[in-house]
Amino acid sequence: MIIKILGSGCKKCLTLTENTQAALASLGREADVQKVTDFAEIAAHGVMSTPALAIDDQVVSVGKVLTPSEIAALIQAR
Repeated sequence: MIIKILGSGCKKCLTLTENTQAALASLGREADVQKVTDFAEIAAHGVMSTPALAIDDQVVSVGKVLTPSEIAALIQAR
């Protein structure tokens, strides 16, 4: 599983990264968590508002910081 955090590296992006790692830990799962800060790549995902979360190249959240439990639910749905 590849999880991408799409954003400029702002505080919200960092919080989303931390929450994603907490969600993975709570589920006992591992994933390749990548931070994407290149605006061309972010736009290629169709994202115009950050932070955004993509799981296996499918954007599942845009423009908000999800909680660890919300992220865990998205991961389990995969």
